[in-house]
Amino acid sequence: MAGIKKFQTGNVLLISISHLLHDIYSSFLAPILPLLIEKLSLSYSMVGLLTVIQRIPSLLNPFIGLLADKMPVRYLVIVTPAITAIVASLFGLAPSFTVLAILLFVMGLSAALFHVPAPVMIKKISGNRTGKGMSFYMLGGEIARTVGPLIILGAVTIWGLEGTYKLIPFGLLASVILYFRLRKIKISEDMRSNKMDVGIRKTISNLIPFFVVLSGIVFFRAFLKSALSTFLPTYITVQGESLWAGGIALAILQFAGAIGTLFSGSISDRIGRKSTLIIISIASPVFMWLFTISTGVFTIPLLILLGFFLFASGPVLLALVQDRSTERPSLINGIFLTISFTASSITIMLVGLLGDKFGLELTFRIAALIALAAIPFTLMLKE
Repeated sequence: MAGIKKFQTGNVLLISISHLLHDIYSSFLAPILPLLIEKLSLSYSMVGLLTVIQRIPSLLNPFIGLLADKMPVRYLVIVTPAITAIVASLFGLAPSFTVLAILLFVMGLSAALFHVPAPVMIKKISGNRTGKGMSFYMLGGEIARTVGPLIILGAVTIWGLEGTYKLIPFGLLASVILYFRLRKIKISEDMRSNKMDVGIRKTISNLIPFFVVLSGIVFFRAFLKSALSTFLPTYITVQGESLWAGGIALAILQFAGAIGTLFSGSISDRIGRKSTLIIISIASPVFMWLFTISTGVFTIPLLILLGFFLFASGPVLLALVQDRSTERPSLINGIFLTISFTASSITIMLVGLLGDKFGLELTFRIAALIALAAIPFTLMLKE
């Protein structure tokens, strides 16, 4: 299949901005968890269950991938930021665990509909610089998770926990703007112009060894990411700091992650995906362990280094998946995201259980040790 050789900077930036707008709202939960835990009397295990419920729609990712290979995927990228904005802005109004779970399920479905086709669009407009394209795409998501906590905490400060619904119009406006900017980018039509004569079963069976290795990497690294992305603000507040201190710590982690994603994809284009992932797999647990035993002035630099390496694997893994030669790219990306979200769901439940039993500080250290198991799987990768 003849690909587009030129890196289309403008179109890559447009899709990256759509990722930014979507993920700003999807990052609202963690910063206000301390408030929701108090309001709804939630345990850490219940918080873990909520995250699992949010990620249940990820099981549909392969089917969404098949659908995306047959339809104009740009409309999914356009409409999902509005859906996510509506449900995320209603978290503060949730009167019970059940209502909050329903909101998270809908947000998870919207996220799946966005994240399956978007990297495929990036692949098609990145030419032979897939890693660079994925870095731009992931940068949008990480910047969103940097400013998202500050936005929701600012809204809570001004309007209170139950007044965050006032953020809904901004999400609706974002989708309107995206409609006028993305509606003419015809990516999936170009993909469908090439007849998909390879059967689904054959496509999947050829990639089973690759996905087995990838599953090991993703699963063991997910302990770190699940612990920090969900429980870092709570970890900070449990140590006696304010809600804002927890939100700022999460913002620092995500901003450092944004820098990591910006560089890691391009670096992997030069030194190889495997070499880049080996460095990341070693560095992440080391800095996680150091962060848990640090105090005072050393905490922030270690949090920055941890964020840089923790999220740097994102564009590299996406590029690795899109490097696979297949005529069903959305399906393959859907399978990868199913693996990723399933691993996250399992690990967040385990982290929640460990947090209830041992406390978050010891749980973070256990997560660092478990993450080391990703290194042997990384060594098994074939370029």
